[in-house]
Amino acid sequence: MLKVALKLSENREVILIKEGELFLKGLNKKNFEAALIKNIKGKLKSLGEFKIVKAQSTIAIIPEEHFNLNLAIEKISSIFGIASFSIALAVEKNFEAILKASKEYLKDVLKNHKNFKVVAKRSDKNFEFSSMELCKRLGEFLLNEFKNLTVKLNEPEVVVYLEIRDSFAYLYYKKFQGAKGMPVGTAGEAILLLSGGIDSPVAAFMMAKRGLKLRAVHFESPPYTGQRALKKVEDLLLTLEKWTGKIPLHIVNITTLQQEIKKNCPENVLTIILRRCMLKITQSIAENLNQNFNCNIKAIVTGESLAQVASQTLGALGCIENAASMPILRPLIGMDKDEIVKIAKKIKTYEISILPFEDCCTVFTPKHPKTNPNLEHILKQEENLNLNFLLKEAIKN
Repeated sequence: MLKVALKLSENREVILIKEGELFLKGLNKKNFEAALIKNIKGKLKSLGEFKIVKAQSTIAIIPEEHFNLNLAIEKISSIFGIASFSIALAVEKNFEAILKASKEYLKDVLKNHKNFKVVAKRSDKNFEFSSMELCKRLGEFLLNEFKNLTVKLNEPEVVVYLEIRDSFAYLYYKKFQGAKGMPVGTAGEAILLLSGGIDSPVAAFMMAKRGLKLRAVHFESPPYTGQRALKKVEDLLLTLEKWTGKIPLHIVNITTLQQEIKKNCPENVLTIILRRCMLKITQSIAENLNQNFNCNIKAIVTGESLAQVASQTLGALGCIENAASMPILRPLIGMDKDEIVKIAKKIKTYEISILPFEDCCTVFTPKHPKTNPNLEHILKQEENLNLNFLLKEAIKN
């Protein structure tokens, strides 16, 4: 149920949430809103009891006793699907009550500033005053109450917002930036190739922002990679979960596979063949999850960026993605390293990613990789391997 009828015995601070691009979803909008509300409830359930009022592309979270409002602000800022949010005072839809509440609720901010303006929105068209009249009447009232103030329409020090909605009137003066995007889970499921580097955690963040629910596959090569490298990956996932929700991790041991590729294939195509094998393994894992564990994984996500390294030229990417029939999603494909690092720092994965623990790709990196490989040549080299056996063993492990 998206809409909850509530009555307030007294004015109460609530969290007023404005939806992002969900309003574009037409007849499917209710499904997206239901997913957003489910994600909000999951994120805030540890903070105490609350109720939700939903109306007109706005969600009001009404806290009960002992609800941690300050911590809720931090958590809501990382929920995809929210354009902006505010701490607002919910007031009875009576203009005298609104005036009385505004004097008390706004006094601490208004008495310390020189100018302000009022922005009003009347979503309930049955309310006695229009939006313009509300601005004028509330503005005049506040000018009379706070003699230090003048009205300034362009870039005022304080903007007082008043919204008249189905259930309540809302007063507030500060907006917080939302995470935007789409609610996680509304775009389906995908599986992520997660290394310990900078790029793949950023790719996870960006695809979750578009509504994807994620799982992750990490490839290890003991004894060339150790427990510290694995701990690094686990820490990356814990950091990402603030934005993405839980990401189950599948760890695949590919030591034997890498050794066989190195022994039987030319050095300059080692990375291309290894990346092809990774896609084959990842797709097999996804197909098994879909068949046996009620998943619906329809794509593979990678952190590749065009021309960043030798295995990410157009020719190399074409040879690599040929190994999988699932769509390959590359959210970083047109970004440079500085742009990727900026996002990594924003989501707090950068400091973890630069820890000096080797991953399975860097251990076997060729000195002179082929930048424009030929698919027929790559397939010919793979014939030197007992590939079906090696891939099955890797998945088994």
